[in-house]
Amino acid sequence: MRVVIGGGTGFVGRELIRLLRDKGHEVTVISRQQGPGRITWSELKSGGLPPCEGAVNLAGENLMNPLRLWGESYKEDLFSSRIDTTKALAQAIAASPSPPQSWVLVSGVACYQPSLTAEYTEDSDWTPFDLLSKLVQEWEASALLPKSVTESTKQVVIRPGAVLGRDGGAMKQMLLPFWLGLGGTLGSGQQPFPWIHVSDLAGLIAHALEPPIGTPLSSPQVFNGVAPALNTNYEFTKELGRIMRRPTIFPVPGVVMNALMGTERAVVLTQGQKVLPKRTLEAGFQYKYPDLSSALKEIVAS
Repeated sequence: MRVVIGGGTGFVGRELIRLLRDKGHEVTVISRQQGPGRITWSELKSGGLPPCEGAVNLAGENLMNPLRLWGESYKEDLFSSRIDTTKALAQAIAASPSPPQSWVLVSGVACYQPSLTAEYTEDSDWTPFDLLSKLVQEWEASALLPKSVTESTKQVVIRPGAVLGRDGGAMKQMLLPFWLGLGGTLGSGQQPFPWIHVSDLAGLIAHALEPPIGTPLSSPQVFNGVAPALNTNYEFTKELGRIMRRPTIFPVPGVVMNALMGTERAVVLTQGQKVLPKRTLEAGFQYKYPDLSSALKEIVAS
């Protein structure tokens, strides 16, 4: 299979490319920089979509970029880096003389309203309630294909929780403080913490790229990209401390998180949702790391 990946140079993209190539697939990355096995976004617009059986978009400014202060220009980049690239790929797919069999967008669980009690599946209704849920709504809408194309191209949306892996995401910034014995809960610690190991997210994307059986649905299939275990931030913190054999006695109050990161961004860490991968499990996806203990042991040992 030939797969085109938008934003394939990031944390999840590197893992996905490794997995696809191990399976014998051919990968082309759309990136801002030219290079072997790559095309640029401007080349996509001028030359169209390279021949492929699957397309994925992972492009987007890092929400947790520690080098950027929260402000209007950062918010604009969060939106434009996701929506413009997704729209460019969707338009290229629609214009292709032989569109791919599968088109996968990776968005996020920020569409679900934080709650200590509510449980969300892929069938849960939702409406935007803050900046990040509005982002998810516009992001997913920008991926929609014309009806004529959906007769041959399967549309998939994967909504991952916090992506855990040693080489990127939140874990990369957390391991050093934990090694130094400075780890602790964030906010109350009671907030749900939806998560997935980066290997499982790559596996789920590869699963979603498989050719459709029969005529594809006209609307996107949604999969929650989260582990089946329901955990809180407290449970995550204590399990990581146990595996690393370090104390976790330095909680970070919510007011400090808000001051450091901006309230609209800190909400991702200080609040959370109970997200269930109902349709992901029904589709027969097999998790390598279904629970925190197995996921964190792999990360700490690697």
